[in-house]
Amino acid sequence: MADVVLVTGVSRYLGGRFASMLSRDPGISRVIGVDVVPPPHDIGAAEFVRADIRNPVIAKVIARAEVDTVVHMNVIATPTSAGGRASMKEINVIGTMQLLAACQKAASLRRLVVKSTAGVYGASPRDPALFTEDMGPKVMPRTGWAKDSVEVEGYVRGFSRRRSDVDVAVLRLANFIGPRVRTALTDYFELPVVPTVLGFDPRFQVVHEDDGLEALRLATLGDVTGFLNVAGDGFVTVHQAVRMAGRPALPVAAPLMSALGSAVRSAGLLDFTPDQVRFLSYGRGLDTTRMRADLGLEPRWTTKEAVEDFVRSRHLSGPLSPAVVEVAERTVLSTVSPALRRAQSLVEAVRGA
Repeated sequence: MADVVLVTGVSRYLGGRFASMLSRDPGISRVIGVDVVPPPHDIGAAEFVRADIRNPVIAKVIARAEVDTVVHMNVIATPTSAGGRASMKEINVIGTMQLLAACQKAASLRRLVVKSTAGVYGASPRDPALFTEDMGPKVMPRTGWAKDSVEVEGYVRGFSRRRSDVDVAVLRLANFIGPRVRTALTDYFELPVVPTVLGFDPRFQVVHEDDGLEALRLATLGDVTGFLNVAGDGFVTVHQAVRMAGRPALPVAAPLMSALGSAVRSAGLLDFTPDQVRFLSYGRGLDTTRMRADLGLEPRWTTKEAVEDFVRSRHLSGPLSPAVVEVAERTVLSTVSPALRRAQSLVEAVRGA
């Protein structure tokens, strides 16, 4: 059972909210939140320690507090929040290496939980319908967060071999979505016009921010080990989600999507990497059997419900949004129905004559 928990990345939304959630658990005596800058949001009763996990000083923080559980949430998904791709790579990979080195020296450590991503499976036309945790990617991620996460998982495997006395759980979470979390996927569906890959309409899963944080909580307080997929039930397709957000889709030929992605990144609108283009072409499915059987999580939100909550909370609307379409349908029916009834009456009168 976790007693003294250290959480990395608390200055970001998910890390801060998770630290706050743990600080309310009566079974945990102390929660320490670590980041390079003070969190701009409330982290509850968690203690904030200003420290850079890329610096060996993190080992002293763990040792002095006699931390028994570390939750690593400081693997950054978007370079805009890290000051660029080079800085993002350094935080994700070098930071994880230093944190694991500190964990290796900590005699008090009993559990390590790592927030990873389903992006490590990549996306290709040869993918299975559902990835299980023991499957590897058909095409390795080549850029961005997914590539960093593959390296992070490799270092975590090495740590697990060196410290076999420490229980290690790695959660491969589907894309987060929800009322407040901001990711490359939420930015994508908030674009005024959403570019899609011409000829493709792949299915995908998401995890609502509430369910994702609950999965991390269960992994922190429980005894599950190994790699676990986490996603909401069911699927939506890219075009279904675009319509739910009320946005018009702009089909773009696959060879031009990379150039469009570079332009979008340069404009600061979206972190649009080649791996994301592949995801928007082929999608991804996760087998979540272990999530239920071993982690004990029953998601409150299906994929469709999570997308609907995101749309509703962000007040997204447009010419194709469901509410606008429903009003248009009612208007058309109220206008056309009387005319149809009159025409039907006239036909019946003629037949009667």
